Amino acid sequence: LGQYENAWVVSSETCAFDTIGADFVREIKPGELLVFDEQGLSMRSFTGVQPRRICSFEYIYFARPDSEVDGISVHNVRKELGRELCREAPAEADLVIGVPDSGLAAAVGYAEQSGLPYELGMMKNRYVGRTFIQPNQELRRRGVKMKLSVVRKAVEGKRVVLVDDSIVRGITSGRIVSMLKENGASEVHMRVTSPPITHPCLYGIDTARRMELIAAEQSVEEIRDGIGADSLHFITEKGMIKATARQDISSDQGHCLSCFNGNYPTPTT
Repeated sequence: LGQYENAWVVSSETCAFDTIGADFVREIKPGELLVFDEQGLSMRSFTGVQPRRICSFEYIYFARPDSEVDGISVHNVRKELGRELCREAPAEADLVIGVPDSGLAAAVGYAEQSGLPYELGMMKNRYVGRTFIQPNQELRRRGVKMKLSVVRKAVEGKRVVLVDDSIVRGITSGRIVSMLKENGASEVHMRVTSPPITHPCLYGIDTARRMELIAAEQSVEEIRDGIGADSLHFITEKGMIKATARQDISSDQGHCLSCFNGNYPTPTT
């Protein structure tokens, strides 16, 4: 909920308020209804106080980096995810690159933690949408090639750390690794800022069938071999929570991690 001059504004992300010059007031609570009418703003709640379970993927992938989720900067979280990845899985390499766009801040964090140079080794076509939510595999394959290109002079002859936000079906990751090697990268060490996605999201994200999730069917080593990377590491659940949680939260309280561990915050039957 935000306020612009004498008007109320509502948005799914705080970055929209910055765009129009509105002031952020507060987040809308779960089960809360805001009513705007001639009398102004009134609020109604349809549930009692319930435990909050914020989607971890908002920080990792969905939200814009210039937004805040639950009062926490998405950009800062992504950089910290990259730093934590480096602490967990350093790599002998020459440079670090990120997959645009949600992997970029994490790649900067990985580079800062490792001391390796950060390069803009991949470019994104701004007119192509998110590939993992395309309706079939063939469209996803085509989408990767149309969406991303490699800066050959940045990666040629280099050992590359490739930082991305997630591996859902493995199509995008495999194609990106191939593109890097086709453009002369001698090694590709993939680092992922989410744990393996092993369970479908039941709350609206397009990972409805477990059989489509590569980490539900294959081990990390099998995934590494399948995508052609020289090494592969997913951030641990503990490391992800450490990077995304407030300082006063020491467990997974407040986060939905169901796509990583199958522990859904609501009954599933």
